[in-house]
Amino acid sequence: MTTWQEFAAEAPELARTVQARLEAAKHHVLATLRLDGSPRVSGTEVAWRGPDLTLGSMPGARKALDLRRDGRFALHANPGDGSMTTPDVKLAGRAVEVTGDEHRAWVEEAEPPSNDSHLFRLDLTEVTTTGLSDDQTHLVIHLWTPTRGVQTFNRA
Repeated sequence: MTTWQEFAAEAPELARTVQARLEAAKHHVLATLRLDGSPRVSGTEVAWRGPDLTLGSMPGARKALDLRRDGRFALHANPGDGSMTTPDVKLAGRAVEVTGDEHRAWVEEAEPPSNDSHLFRLDLTEVTTTGLSDDQTHLVIHLWTPTRGVQTFNRA
């Protein structure tokens, strides 16, 4: 698994694009796996805590229980107005629950504080952006994985 900080060091331009898209809207769509393996989608918010990309959850929320059981996730950034003036962003990886002193520090900063809330660090296995070329004649897809780095594909 790759932390946000490691991803950003390896692919800084792509990381800036992804971070800008995630910060442009508050709500995004998270996909987790139910107990039977079927997908569940939930609204979520993400934030950076130091070098880590994180997401929080209300106490006992289904998405948190899903991630505790099986940390695999996919996150689709809010696409905005659909104009494609900024790239569409998707991330996948494994969510790792933050506990102990680190969780307590987060709880103290949260508004409102909740000792029962969940906090997950998002480790990445894949980051994808899809946008229009500068001349708007085709799609440009940037795909990053820890093993292959950044690859670029053009789709007519």
